[in-house]
Amino acid sequence: MAGVDAAGVGAGGAGGVVLEARGLALSWDEGASTCVRVDALEVREGELVCLVGRSGCGKTTLLHALAGLTRPLSGQVLLRGRDVTGLAGQVSYMFQKDLLLPNKRVVDNVCLPLTLAGVPKAEARERAQALLGRFGLAGCEGKWPSELSGGMRQRAAFLRTYLMGNDVVLLDEPFSALDALTRADLRDWYLGAARELGLSTLMITHDVDEAVSMASRIYVLSAGEGPGEPARISDEVEVGRAAGADAGDFGLTPEFLTAKREVLSALGVG
Repeated sequence: MAGVDAAGVGAGGAGGVVLEARGLALSWDEGASTCVRVDALEVREGELVCLVGRSGCGKTTLLHALAGLTRPLSGQVLLRGRDVTGLAGQVSYMFQKDLLLPNKRVVDNVCLPLTLAGVPKAEARERAQALLGRFGLAGCEGKWPSELSGGMRQRAAFLRTYLMGNDVVLLDEPFSALDALTRADLRDWYLGAARELGLSTLMITHDVDEAVSMASRIYVLSAGEGPGEPARISDEVEVGRAAGADAGDFGLTPEFLTAKREVLSALGVG
């Protein structure tokens, strides 16, 4: 995965479209009526985009379709212009829970994507070991998941996701189970890691402050206007983050408050 210039990440200077949804119609279950309709959604090279919305409006359903875990009723998912609709494994996907296996040490947990892909165990461990320091896990390779803090477990889950080998990453509320201080630290850490590793990210979050402090753009998914109407993306908010700004620093700026008000208004709050 080639790195990218930090000026092009997390800001308006991001490059071309890497992940795109066109005319998606999604259902909760096979054969059910449409519950989510997305006419257009895109993630550009090197940017972090957030998807926010009230509980139960279909955010995870949309993420599953983008990951190829479910097939939409209609529409397309494109990865760098290639149709990957319904094809799993084309992007990296990190679930809300870290899902570390309790009977495997950290190094064997994080290199699971490599071993499942047929990489010999010794080589997989070597490749994982080389990245442990960058992911804040130096010296943790021989530990069991139960010996890690919540933040360290999430770092291990991020590394495992990265080792899936795709530079387009989908994150489902990755910080929601952490305390406030750990969340703040990991937000800034992830922004730095994404810049260094050249990742393009779409992240679900319920936390508006988190979305505004991390994203270059925010999609707001809103429930249908009437009974039986599908949820839709009602707004797209451009966030005025300076290139390379830390989440914590940007959270103290007037631009942060302006974007937050716009997102809250789109959600019907305040």
